[in-house]
Amino acid sequence: MDADVRVQDRPAARGAGWLRDAFTLFRDAPAVWISLCVGWIVLWFMMLLVPFIGPVVANLLQPVFFASFAIAAYRQSRREPIGIQDLFAGFRHHLKALVNLGFVMLLVQLGSVFLMRVLGLPSWPADQPFDLVEYAEMLREAKWVLFAGFSLMAVASGALWFAPQLVAFHGMPASHAIRWSVYAALSNVGAMSVYGGVLVVLLFVAWVPFGVGLIVMLPVMVISTYTGYRDVFEDVTPPLPPTGGGA
Repeated sequence: MDADVRVQDRPAARGAGWLRDAFTLFRDAPAVWISLCVGWIVLWFMMLLVPFIGPVVANLLQPVFFASFAIAAYRQSRREPIGIQDLFAGFRHHLKALVNLGFVMLLVQLGSVFLMRVLGLPSWPADQPFDLVEYAEMLREAKWVLFAGFSLMAVASGALWFAPQLVAFHGMPASHAIRWSVYAALSNVGAMSVYGGVLVVLLFVAWVPFGVGLIVMLPVMVISTYTGYRDVFEDVTPPLPPTGGGA
C-alpha cells in the first residue's frame, strides 16, 4: 500500500452528493461534456464493429476513457479549459497500467458469463435461425441465473470503481490500484450503495421518454467517477503526474 494515499470513510448520504457535485461540473460546461460522451460512444461502437478483435479492444480501453473523464473533471475543477481533446487524456497517463486494468475487468465479465452458463443460462440452438422474441422468453425462465451473473458484475464494478483514477492520478500499477479500490469500496459501502441506487433511478428516469434525459445523465455519471474519488481519497486530488506509460 502507498503511504501517501489515505481513504476516508464517508457517510452513506455522500453517495448522492457525488452525483450532485458531478452535476455542478456538468452545468458549468454542458456542451463540452456532451461532446466528450458522444465521442466516447461513437468510438465505442466503431470498435465493436471490428470483427473479433474490436469488442476485446473496446473493453480493454474502457478504463483509459474513464481515466480521461476523471482527468477532464479534475482540470475543470481547477478552472482550466477542457475540450474534446481531453477524451484522449488517459492515453497520455500510465496507458499500460490502465490497459492492464481493462484486462482484469474483461476477465471479470468473462467469469460472469461463465458463471451464468454453469448455472444453466439457455443457449440458442446453432442449427436454428435466431429469434430474439423467442430467446427472450427462454431467458424469462432463467431470471435468477441472469440476476446472479449481473450481480457478480455489479459487485466487481463497484470494487474496481476507483481503480482508473488511482492509476491516472497516483501512477499506481493495476494491482495496487485494484487493492486500494477494493479497500475504499468496502470502507464506503454505504455511500457506494446509495450512489448506485440513486444513479440507477436517475438513469431510468432519464430514459423516459425516448432517452432524452441521457444527454444530461451520461455526462453526470462519468463525471461522478471523479467526484466520488475526490471525496473518498482525502477530498484532495494530487497534482496530475507528468505524461508517462506507467507500470
